[in-house]
Amino acid sequence: MAVTEPAPAVPAEPHAPPTPTAAPNEAGETPGIPQEGARREETGEGGGGGEGSGGVAGARSAPSGRTVRGTGYESILRRQSLRESAARTYARSLPIVPVRARGLTIEGADGRRYLDCLSGAGTLALGHNHPVVLEAIKKVLDSGAPLHVLDLATPVKDAFTSELFATLPGELADDARVQFCGPAGTDAVEAALKLVRTATGRDGLLAFTGAYHGMTAGALAASGGAPDVRVTRLPYPHAYRCPFGTGGERGAELSARWTESLLDDPKSGVATPAGMIVEAVQGEGGVIPAPDDWMRRMRRITADRAIPLVVDEVQTGVGRTGAFWAVEHSGVVPDVMVLSKAIGGSLPLAVVVYRSSLDAWEPGAHAGTFRGNQLAMAAGTATLAYVRENKLAERAGTLGARILGQLQGLAAAHPCVGDVRGRGLMIGIELVDPDAAGPEDTAPPAAPALALAVQQECLARGLIVELGGRHSAVVRLLPPLTLTDEQATAVLDRFADALAAAERARVPRPSPSRRAPAPVPAPGPSH
Repeated sequence: MAVTEPAPAVPAEPHAPPTPTAAPNEAGETPGIPQEGARREETGEGGGGGEGSGGVAGARSAPSGRTVRGTGYESILRRQSLRESAARTYARSLPIVPVRARGLTIEGADGRRYLDCLSGAGTLALGHNHPVVLEAIKKVLDSGAPLHVLDLATPVKDAFTSELFATLPGELADDARVQFCGPAGTDAVEAALKLVRTATGRDGLLAFTGAYHGMTAGALAASGGAPDVRVTRLPYPHAYRCPFGTGGERGAELSARWTESLLDDPKSGVATPAGMIVEAVQGEGGVIPAPDDWMRRMRRITADRAIPLVVDEVQTGVGRTGAFWAVEHSGVVPDVMVLSKAIGGSLPLAVVVYRSSLDAWEPGAHAGTFRGNQLAMAAGTATLAYVRENKLAERAGTLGARILGQLQGLAAAHPCVGDVRGRGLMIGIELVDPDAAGPEDTAPPAAPALALAVQQECLARGLIVELGGRHSAVVRLLPPLTLTDEQATAVLDRFADALAAAERARVPRPSPSRRAPAPVPAPGPSH
């Protein structure tokens, strides 16, 4: 019998909204947060060292020899800036210290509460600390079962695999193999690429502009920002910023024709590849859904040429887009599916599911010490079952369509909102500079500085959002699938208020001919 989580109350507006913080400067420091070399002693004011704060009482010596004091949230942020690498990302734009969380809500060490529309970059399908997830983890811990088993068979793993296969497209589930990978999506991408290269004996790869598949070498090479790789880049259909300047069905048709021409032209310089990897909705690329007809066309193109089709469902899976798996919208059955994030129920887990005909690996061809994460498998089983039994994918589709409609209405009153798009509860709002559009521009230039200001204004109002897209000008909403109507209204109200505040504070920009490119924040470590 399905367990229904009580709808959490929508938190009130934070009693003392934090001052929006500025973007990191060239030194990687965020104004408003104590940085290395700060001379004042932290006393713990503004957050206290209460339960769950993570602070260390008293003074202690940092590795450099300088004294670090305090247990307050500012002290914790300062120590993070002293100790963690310059590669940290979310911590720069979201200077908060979470200590408790439930559902949509996070409470910081400073006592403020936030509505979390980042959800661990889409990992938290059921939000924070859902009861069925906690119960599944507790059950494993109380059972005395081993927590580390490499790739040995266990009852927990068997239950997870059975539940996972029950959710897959039937044609794939009937003839599938699963490879448990290292616990990050990027390792599952690496495994998928290695798999199709092994199975076909070919080396090249087809990928798409705007793609994001992870941060390890092979996954990054298949992503949109790769500078020098063995990957052939194909145009991804984009209605708002169409690479062919047409948009709509015509743009998608030209993208498909370009793909066919490249593969069939003996002088194209592109040999038959080992596989094609694609996202049914580009997430980090700016929340761009692939047209269903185009996805079906890619399936026909690859099938006719014996090219394995790999679909990256790391962020789109487990109900996020309004279907359990995003490929289901188009009816496409890929040869390989890459899965992570939500399948672990908030804990690290990543797998590759593929047709048995591709299972050409030798033992140990792809391995990982932590591919047997029992707690993640238990949490994942509970999450998959809860989403399936409670029809949360359908709920995401219905609620997401309503939110998109309300955001499109908001866009009509704000020229800086260039486009609102998405699928289910995977939503993007692209911010632009309408005054800087040239006569030949099919869409106004992106406005990354405005997007950053909106993100900061959202945080000041107790709303956590992420940025993405080509120029980090797309505000992204990834709320949990358990989002209630009341919570959705609160999210939209806070976003609308933040957008208006950022517009009011906006500094006039130079003319298009003299406009300098805005700094582009590094993408978050989504995989």
